[in-house]
Parts: sequence; structure tokens; C-alpha cells
Amino acid sequence: MSPVAGGSSERTPLLPGGTSASRNSGAGRSSSNRSAFGASPEQLTEMLDPKDPEKLLELGGSDGICEALRVDAKVGLRQREQIGTDHQQEPFQARREVFGKNTLPEARTVTFLQLLRDAYNDRTLIMLTIASFVSLAVGIYDDVLGSHKDDDVKVGWVEGAAIFLAVLVVCFTNAINDYQKERQFQKLNAKKEDRTVKVLRDGNEIEIGVQEINVGDILLIEPGDIIPVDGVYLSGHNMTCDESSATGESDAIKKGTTDENRDPFILSGAKVLEGVGKMVVVAVGPHSFYGKIMMAMRQGEASETPLQRKLDVLAEQIAKYGMSAALLLLITLTIKYLVKCALAPEFPPYSIMFSQLVSIVIEAITVVVVAVPEGLPMAVTIALAYATTKMLKDGNLVRQLAACETMGGATVVCTDKTGTLTQNRMTIVRGLIAASELKSRSDAQSFYKSLPKDVQTVFLEGIAVNSTAFEGPDEKGHIDFIGSKSECALLGFGKVCGLDYRCVRADNQPVRVYPFSSEKKTMATIIPIAGQDSQYRVHAKGASEIILGACTKYMNKDGSIVDLEEHVRNEILRNISLFANNALRTFALAFKVINGAELEACSDDEAPLSDLTWVGLVGIQDPLRPGVRQAVEDCHRAGVIVRMITGDNIETARAIARDAGILTKGGHALTGPQWRKMTPDQQHAVLPRLQVMARSSPMDKQIMVERLQERNEVVAMTGDGTNDSPALKLADVGFSMGITGTEVAKEASDIILMDDDFKSIVKALRWGRAVNDSVRKFLQFQLTVNITAVVLTFASSVFSADGQSALTAVQLLWVNMIMDTLAALALATEGPTDAILSRPPLQRNSALITFEMWRMIMGQALFQVIINVLLLNHGLEIFHLQDSAHGLAVLRTMVFNSFVFLQVFNQINCRRIQPNEFNVFANLHRDHGFILVQIFVVAAQWLIVSYGGIAFSTVPLTGVQWVGTLFIGILSLPVGLLIRSLPDLSACFGLEGANSSAQQHRPEVTKARMRMEASVKDVQHAVKFFSAIRNSQLAKQNNEQNVSASDNFLGGNGLHNGNGFSRASTLPSADSATAVPTAAGSANSSWTRVRKAVERSNSKNSI
Repeated sequence: MSPVAGGSSERTPLLPGGTSASRNSGAGRSSSNRSAFGASPEQLTEMLDPKDPEKLLELGGSDGICEALRVDAKVGLRQREQIGTDHQQEPFQARREVFGKNTLPEARTVTFLQLLRDAYNDRTLIMLTIASFVSLAVGIYDDVLGSHKDDDVKVGWVEGAAIFLAVLVVCFTNAINDYQKERQFQKLNAKKEDRTVKVLRDGNEIEIGVQEINVGDILLIEPGDIIPVDGVYLSGHNMTCDESSATGESDAIKKGTTDENRDPFILSGAKVLEGVGKMVVVAVGPHSFYGKIMMAMRQGEASETPLQRKLDVLAEQIAKYGMSAALLLLITLTIKYLVKCALAPEFPPYSIMFSQLVSIVIEAITVVVVAVPEGLPMAVTIALAYATTKMLKDGNLVRQLAACETMGGATVVCTDKTGTLTQNRMTIVRGLIAASELKSRSDAQSFYKSLPKDVQTVFLEGIAVNSTAFEGPDEKGHIDFIGSKSECALLGFGKVCGLDYRCVRADNQPVRVYPFSSEKKTMATIIPIAGQDSQYRVHAKGASEIILGACTKYMNKDGSIVDLEEHVRNEILRNISLFANNALRTFALAFKVINGAELEACSDDEAPLSDLTWVGLVGIQDPLRPGVRQAVEDCHRAGVIVRMITGDNIETARAIARDAGILTKGGHALTGPQWRKMTPDQQHAVLPRLQVMARSSPMDKQIMVERLQERNEVVAMTGDGTNDSPALKLADVGFSMGITGTEVAKEASDIILMDDDFKSIVKALRWGRAVNDSVRKFLQFQLTVNITAVVLTFASSVFSADGQSALTAVQLLWVNMIMDTLAALALATEGPTDAILSRPPLQRNSALITFEMWRMIMGQALFQVIINVLLLNHGLEIFHLQDSAHGLAVLRTMVFNSFVFLQVFNQINCRRIQPNEFNVFANLHRDHGFILVQIFVVAAQWLIVSYGGIAFSTVPLTGVQWVGTLFIGILSLPVGLLIRSLPDLSACFGLEGANSSAQQHRPEVTKARMRMEASVKDVQHAVKFFSAIRNSQLAKQNNEQNVSASDNFLGGNGLHNGNGFSRASTLPSADSATAVPTAAGSANSSWTRVRKAVERSNSKNSI
């Protein structure tokens, strides 16, 4: 029984319930066509997940599969095949009716109206809609039958219409943004349909599109192919597949028949690393392994983000307070008016009373309109839409809009190594060829030219002929090397040196090839030597230690071949170790010359790897992307922990992580198997210091996300493989790779890195924090205006003689527009600053409004209320106005103008919300959106005051009066500076300060603490080392004194044995027995004091 078969009884399917879809989808197929085949779709898919060779054998093996699918493995499908009794309208119709097409059912298309409905499905927006209709109804009544029925301009309807318009703007902005995002994602995935494959049809090799593949097709496989369907191996040579993107198996899998004791199943999504072969297709479309995962990904639903939850709670609280204030105002004004009517000499007519009561109701509704935060969803929408647009330019395609702001609160980034931190391009950076050293890749050409001619010939043949890699178009059509990464690196090095591997291969046709084997770690090729009859050169390459072990000679600097002496061998071993410690994958090249008789004696399976001549050693590295180290430092500066999760070995992972700045002193690195063996409690204990995980599987990623989320972390995870999709779904923010990522990974992710670059993650972090800051800035501004407007309206209406508010309903509408739509545009479109990464991330459950924000809100609101009350009561004297109708009109206009200018300059105050940010004008010249909004507000205010007298109850002001109101508005800036200078009294009020632990998320173990603990351990090791040396010296002195004492004691008696050694040489000396222990005890006591001091220091700093 094969290994695959042996494990089938214990292995569970990777896709639970995967075959039910096949059964359901095949229910309506023609039974006659179905009976024409000897195997059902269910039988074919069940043997694939899990892989079960026994079920394959039950169907007759690969030959039985071909027979059941009515295909000749040597001919392939026939274009005009006739199956069943039904006349086929198109090729392979009957086959497709049974087994389906190689296309996935179209995903449920979300129409724009559905997106619009989803955008409207928000409690705040529904509440605003109700308020708009109530306001609209009351306003129309007031214009037609109420107190404004005789006015020339009817403006009662404007309030309700404006609120409803704001709701529509929010809904349409969200829907349009989602619609554009979906179209961008569809364009990104459209490229996967453009590739072709080779199949056997009617005995001929032809190329067809992947959508045209049928079950039963004979697929021809070459290196570099990505398998689009599931199949069973038929024949081939040395075929090896990488199925890590589908199954998570990190090792390359040799494919073969069950008779060869190899894996016969080839899964969709697998990449062919080397070899060629043929397979019969057994599952396509939604029945294939890849298709099942894609269909499962469509069932996910986006969850509500932390910011959305906080905003919903805040909006409800504001609405409750606004309703309470409106209800209190309504009751107070109604009682006041009824008392006034009762005390009047004559009771007013009921029509007048009804009109006045309607005016009171309108006043109360105005308070609700001002208090209800209709601009809150607008600000969030504008901030997210603006950020996602900018992020796309930075290489981030945001699939889930909410992921943008969630990324702002990320506390951990778990990243892949290959392609994300590194360039995913193996490159030769060091080398020792014929005792000549290559120190840098930039010296490649000069290094190659400096080699002797014989060495050049052997080296070039070794990298060109003894290789299966080749140059051709990649998945994107770019010309690149395809094949093993190490072989591609060798060919790339030759290309940099100006060499053409094709010419070398054409001139040196191999007579025997021994493909690379993961067991033997070597590859060999035998070629005839040009111009020498019956002389052949054996080229070998592979793992350095194995090749070196087979060498007995080496080429020196002048190209001559000399014996490999032991000191030279040791020097080569030292260099191998040195390269490995510098994160370089070592590869060795060697050769030997054989004659025709030796060639005939060579085995077909075992390469003649003995008595080789050492050519050289190369160090291959996947270099870091430019700027990665700086990006990691930015993350650390922002309080975000970066953890590297890779499938590489632990030594390489450590070296790369250390080079990237991820692995720091005191940090831990472990392997996936070690991680899986731990209990959850042990995993939680190691997590704070864990920085690198090597040899990891997709399940390790999933467990990592779960453990981190259990610790209340906001986790961002990167992934590129199909098997990474569960972890990407589970993470708070899932990043997939736009270049190397599979479509399944992209479907499961929230953000797609279009350039696969780690720096783009940092850019997403910056924009996410900018979105959170924008929302907080807007909240601080809006709540200030809310509180000021509500208190001022309430106070002026209750305490004024005529019951009128300081600001009319239409004026409040304009103020409402300033503090909602325009403020959202101004405050939500500022990009991230450099300082945004200089503070820790926010706690997941932190309060949306900090103490510093409340302090500014209440301080500015109190200042504005005092200013406006002062102007209402003493404005005539302050501005030297006459106590007349015109003077009162001018005063009310100046109050209105002052109120608006207070909001304009308070917006400048709200540009900075952190306690240590005193310069509110920082980067103002770059904030073009903010400047344009303020210019528009001031210009509109001038037009309203100068020409909007009837609608806005204003009169034109003089230049001096404009300057006076402008000066009052400017006072917001020094008041804001004064408020920022106040001490932090958050603990006294039970509020969360911006720098408090309730707001800021800080790692349990900081880098400084890990460094200190590591330093303490270093000191302990040093103490133990020197203590051991000291004890060894004392023991040596003790032995010498014992020997001397024994000689003195026995010397006079001449008691010696025949060997010349004293028989009593081990007897103790009285002097040494007392003196030496005293010295030793003294020394030990001093070292003991040192050790105890270190232990005390360690115990104080340990967790």
C-alpha cells in the first residue's frame, strides 16, 4: 500500500461536505447521459478529498478511470464524439451535462439598487429620514397655514428637504463606492480567464482556454503550469508539484502511479515545479478542489467593525439627549405661553394660539434637527471613500470598506516572508569558484571574466546544461526564468555575466540526466566533451555537504586540478557554515570526466557521484525588498508588533527576520511543529515574545490569529495561497497578494496588495489611522456645535420676552450644514501625517471620545455660549448700535455672523486632537480640501448676510462690523490653546485620557524589556563561564599541590612503582586539604555574590 493510501483512513476532507454540491448540481442531468459513463461525478470527487488511492483502485486505477470516462489516453477526446441517444447540439454536450463545465456559476450579482438599499439599512439614517419627514410636514404647514403664510419667500420646507438630501448623499456615496470597488475586483480577477493549456484531442496536441477543459480530457503538463482542474496522473517523467497553495503541504510532492508508490492525484491550484507528464481530468468547475473553495468563499458576510459599533452607540446617545432637550424645550415654552395667555387681559383667539403652539413645535424640532448627528455617517463615508481612493494609488485595493478603518487599530501584523518581505527572486550574491571569491552580485561580470578559461567552461556548462529551468513568459506574459528557484538563480547569474544558456544547451546535448531528488539533494547530467571521442563530462550540483563529500579533487585559481586536502575541505566547510549563517542557501558545483566504458557502466537510477572535482560554492539569497526594514521600524514606532510566519527553515527565517528588523534581541523564534505541540496556555505564555515562526502550516496561521484575538489584539494577516483563506477570513484584516496570490485568497481577503509589498501594509496602517482621526476630529467639532446650538436655542427661547431663539430656524439650518456636510468634507479629507505612526494603536474597546476631546468640546461650547449670551444682552452697547428695530436686526445678524465665524475657526482647532499637538496650522497648506471648504463657507456667509435678508432674517453689515465678528471668531484659537494647556484630570472625571492604558494598546512585553532580559541572561552566562574557568584553575592548583605534597611525603622512602608513577600520588596533603578549600571557598563566595546579584536583578525584571 502506498503512503498516500496508508494515511487515507485517518485524514479528513479539507473541504467539509464538498461532495454535496456535486450531488445537488447533478440532480437535473439526463439519466441516459449519466449512465453512459462508468463513474459518477461524486465517485470521482470523493477520491480527491481526502486523497484516497483505494477508491482509485476500486475504479480500476488510471486505466479504469479512462475507460469509465470513455477516453483513450493516447488519443484524447474526440471533437465529434457521440454519447447517448440524444443528438448533441455542440461538442461535448453530453459530457458537460453530466460532469459540468470548467466555469464557476456566476456569483450573485449585486445591483446598484441593492447596494443602495444596504447603504440605507442604518439606524441613524432611518432616524434622520423620520426626522426629515416630520420637519418637512411641519414646515409646509407653517408656510401654508401657520405663522409664515404671508411671507413672500416660503422656506419652511427647506429644513426637512436638506436633511433628506443629506441622507441621500450618504446612501449614494456608499453605494457608488461599493459598486466601483466590486468592478475593480472583477477586473483584477478577469486575467485568470486568459490563460491556455495543452490537451490531447484526436491524437493531436492543441491549446485551448481553461474554460474549454472537459472531464476526460488528457492534459499535457509542463514545468511552470498551474493546474486548473483536478486529475489523475497517467504517465510522465520526474513530475513534481507544489500543492502548498491548496493543501498547505510545504514539501514538493512527487507525482506518479500507485504502482510506483507515489501520489497519483493532481489537485487544481497546484504548480508544476519540474518534469513533464499527462493526466486525465476527473473534476472541473465547482466540483474541483479549487472550485469548492471558491464557492465556499462566497458564503461569508462582513461583520460590523469596532468604529461602526462605537458610532452607532454614540449616535443613539446624542439622539436621546437631543430628544430630551427638545421635549424639555417644548414643555417649557408651552407652559410659558399658556401662563402668558392666562395672565393676559384677554385670552387670544384659538387660531393664534394654535399657530403659536405650532411655532413652538417647530422650535423643538429645530433642536432635534441640530442635535441629531446626520453628519456622522457622512463624515465616515467621506473619510473612507477618500482613504480607499488614495490607498489604491498606494497599491492597496480595499475590498471591504470597513477594513480601512479597522486597519487603523491593528496591533499585530503577521506577514509572510517570500514575496512580501523579500523579492521572491532567488539571486546569487556570494560565491567561491575555483578559490576565487565573489563578494557582491554587482561584481558578477568582472568576477566571471577573471576566472581561467577552463573554469569558465566548466562553470557555464554546470549551470546551463545541468538544469531543467528555462526562460519563457510567466503568468503575466513577462519573460522570466521558470523552474526551480535555485536553478533560476544560477541561470540568472549567467545572464548577468552576459552568457546565453540556450547556446550552451544546443551545443551540449545530454546523454544521461539524473533529475534532482529531494531524497538525494543532487542532480547530475552527462554530456559528451566536444572534440574528444568517447570522453564525457559528468556535471553535478546540489546540497553543498553532499557534493563536497563526493569530491576528492578541486580546481584552484589557475584552473588546474589538485587533490582535495583535509585543510582545504575544512575551509570549504567553514565557508558553507558562514554562508548559511548569513541567510544564504548554499549550492555546490562539481564535475568529473569519464570514458565510454564508464558511461556504459553507469546505472540508470544512480548518478556516478564519486571521485568528483570541486568547482565551487555559491550563496543564493532572496533579497529583502527595498524599504522593508524602514517599514518594519515604522510599525514598531507605531506600537504594532510584526511577526513573520514562513515555511522556511528556522535558520533562514531567523537570519531574514533579523535583517528585516523583525527579530530583535530577546525575541523568540520557533517552528510550526513546536507551536502545534503546545497547549493553548503554553501558546499564550510564549506569544508576547514570539517574533518568528518557521516551517509553519496554514493551520498554524489560523491558530495564531485565534490566540491573538483571545488576547484582544486586532490582527492583520497576509496570505497568498488557497490554504491561507481560513486565516485571512478569521483575521480582523486579511491581506492577499495581487501578484502571487490565488483567486481564492483574494476572495477571502479584505485588502489586496497590488504590488505584494510589505510597505503597502504600512501605508494601509497610516490611512486607517487617518480615517479614525478624521472621524474623531469631526465628532469633536460637531458635538461642540451641537451643545452650543442646543443650549443657546434653549436659553434664548426660554428667557427671551417673545420666546424667540437667538438663531432662526433657517440660520440653524445653515449652521447645521456647516457642522455636517461641509465639516465632514473639511475634516475627513486630510491625509495621514508623519506623526500618525508615532503613537501606539487604540484599544479595541477604547472610548470614541477621550478626556482631551471632552475638555475641548465643553470648553469651546462654554466659551461660545458665553460670547453669544453676552452679545445678545449687551451687544447694542458693545457695537454702539441704536435701540431700534434696525439696531436689533443688525445685532441679531452680528450674533449669527459671530456664531458662524466661531465654527470656522473652531474647525481649525479640531484639525489636531492629540494632547501634545499644539500647532493646529501644521500642514495646513497641504490640506487643500479644508482650505477650499473654509473659503466656500466664508463666501456663502457673505452672500447670506448681504443678500439673504428675507430667507435668513439678516441685514447687510458694515466693514467694521465684519471685522468685529471676525475677531470674535478668531478668539476660538487662543481659547483652544489655553484649553490644551490645562492639566490632565481624566482620572478625576472617570474619563479615558488619550495617553491612558484604556486608550492606548501597548505590548505586554516591550522590545526594551526583551533586550534587558536578554542582557541579564548574557551576564548570567558570562558569570557561569568565568566561574567555570576559575573553578577549573583552582582544581588544577589543588591537584598540583596534592602531587607536590605526596612527593615530599614519600620521596625519602623511595616508594615508587615500576612505571615511574608514585603509588601514593593521590593521597591528600594536610596543607592542601585545608588551604586550598579556603581559597576555593573564598573565590566561590565572591562569584556567588555576583550570581545572586544577577539573579535578584533577573527576578525583578522577569514576568
